Order: sequence, then structure tokens, then C-alpha cells
Amino acid sequence: MQNPLLKTWRSVLQPWKRSASNTRTLLLATVSIGMLPVYAGITWQYSSASASAQRISQNPKTLQVTLVSYAVTKEAYSKIIPLFTQKWKKEHNQDVVFQQSYGGSGTQARAVIDGLEADVVALALGYDVEKIQKVGLINSGWEQKAPNGAIVTRSAVVLVTRPGNPKKISSWADLAKPGVSVITANPKTSGGARWNFLALWGSVVKTGGDEAKARDYVSKVYKNVAVLPKDSRESSDTFYKRNQGDVLLNYENEEILAKLKGESNYPTILPQVNISIDNPVAVVDKVVDKHGTRQVAEAFVKFLFTPEAQREFAKVGFRPVNSTINQETQKQFSKISNFYTVKDFGGWNTVQKKFFDDGGIFDQIQGSRR
Repeated sequence: MQNPLLKTWRSVLQPWKRSASNTRTLLLATVSIGMLPVYAGITWQYSSASASAQRISQNPKTLQVTLVSYAVTKEAYSKIIPLFTQKWKKEHNQDVVFQQSYGGSGTQARAVIDGLEADVVALALGYDVEKIQKVGLINSGWEQKAPNGAIVTRSAVVLVTRPGNPKKISSWADLAKPGVSVITANPKTSGGARWNFLALWGSVVKTGGDEAKARDYVSKVYKNVAVLPKDSRESSDTFYKRNQGDVLLNYENEEILAKLKGESNYPTILPQVNISIDNPVAVVDKVVDKHGTRQVAEAFVKFLFTPEAQREFAKVGFRPVNSTINQETQKQFSKISNFYTVKDFGGWNTVQKKFFDDGGIFDQIQGSRR
């Protein structure tokens, strides 16, 4: 059975085969990064040095599972996966070897659709899982096959300002003021930016305003957005590394983790009217049935909702969904008084069509800026 990593890497090598020198150059580049290819922004790693070049999932003593997730979950999974493999070994006398892939959520979804054989996907928004479902890789009703509607962690949108907060930003309303430079990514290409857009919109409609007022407010905010980076990582780089903008819209978990690591001392504001950034997980049905890994993949997904796993998510800044860990981490996460979800907007299919498809509200707002 073909290794998904080799399959993906061969697709990269294929166009180079016409030139022996090009192939040699590319292979040397692969060796120089320790045989861990980077493809379309996706970084692979093995959780065990003993992983062979062929899938080993049919070996009765060893199972191989591929987890495809978005970038900022990597630190949590580095602690969660060993906990799960130890538990599985104890209960089943069987080793589990994880291949892991991390990158932008939308890029990861596209990679799976294009042939990256993920047994489990853990992505930043439900819309990315739904895209995989639409091509027949994940069965319908995936949300009901895991606890908590398959939402494994939560976060919120925070406003990050310059040291000393020179523009005196304290609320959503301040982002629309003249002279305030806002940094956020392009919601046409970034999942994180879609959460930001919905947070801006919800700050009006969830406090008594109608859609006309929401459109007016959001239009003013985007007039203060000079550039639209393609994704959240580039957006953060624009703010932190290029020193552009007065305020950055970012995930709460990223700011918590940066502070824990001592990488950021920038002031952050957590608006009390906020969207729950719900992060889903799903078994990729067509792949696990092909690999014979359904039992272990489903067990791993279920394990992610246990106190042990939820505690590790909380340590790196994600709001846990397990009630026990919620109680443990009350002091870590500030309470949000008006915490709404994407379901309040009709769900991701409705949201995508209304706001982000070609000709949708975001395009209309952008058109009015020209």
C-alpha cells in the first residue's frame, strides 16, 4: 500500500524528470532538510524514527496513522500523541506510529482532496472539513460521530496593539476610526480571516444592530486595512516583523502561546462580544477503510476529548471543551459575555455563500473601496 508521503513527493518530482540535473538538485535539497519534504506549505514529520518507507498498518503488531492538522496545533499534538500511543499499547498490545502534517488549514484540506491520505484531519474551521466531505472522502454526518459535535477546541479573536497602545484601542468600534491601521488577512484565502470577518460583523448584529449597520461598520474597518495578506501567518509577520499596522486581529490561542514562550509582550484586548472559533476533527472514512485503521483512528479522535488531551490543548492556549478542564482553567481564560458561533449565521455553507463566494458581501465591500 502506497505511503501517502511518497505519493505526494513523487507528484512534486514528476515535472523535474525531464532534467537529470534538476532532479539531482531537488533530491539534494531534500537531503539538506533531513529528508522531511515541504510541499505547498505542508511540513511532514514522523513521530517515530522506526517508521518504514511502506505503510505498516497491516502489521498486526504496529499500526501507522496519518494526522493532518493546521500549524498552530503542532505543540499540543506533540504531547497528546505519546499519551494516546501509550494508552493504546497498554490496552491492545499494539504500537501506533503517527505521521503528522501541519500547515494552513485551507492548504491542508486541499492537499487531502488532492491525494494526501490522511486518516484523521483536525482543521481550523468546519468549512474545510466540509470541502473534504463534498468530494466523498468523509461521510456525511461526521459532526455526530465525535463528542461535542466534533468541535475539539475553541478560541476567540483578540485585538493586539503596539506597546503602550498609542491609538487607545479598547473595542471593536475603535477599528473603524480614521487613522487606525488594521492588519487582518484576506478572507477569500484565509480561514482565520473568515473568523475575523464574522467577529467584526457579529460585533454589530449581536448587539442589536441590523445588517445595514453591520455592512457600514465592516466597510469602515476594511478601509483601514491597507493590505490583505494571504493567510494568518503572513498577517502576523506583517504586524510583528515588518512593524506595520496599529492593531492585529489574531487568534487568542496564538497570543497566549507567544506570551508563554516569552515571544510577545504586546497588549491584547479580548472583546466581550466575540465569535467562538470552533476547531473540528474528523476521521477520513475512505482512507481509514482503505488502510484498515478505522478502529485506531476513531479511538484517537475520541481520546482528543478526554481530560488528558484537553489539558494539553489548554496548555498551549486553546479553550477546552471538556467540562472538567474548563473548571481547571477558569483563571487562564477570561469569560466572554456574548460568545456566539457560526451556527448563529446559518452554518458554514450559508456563511461561505453569503459573505465569501465571488460576488458575496466581502467582494461588494472591497468593490466599494475602489
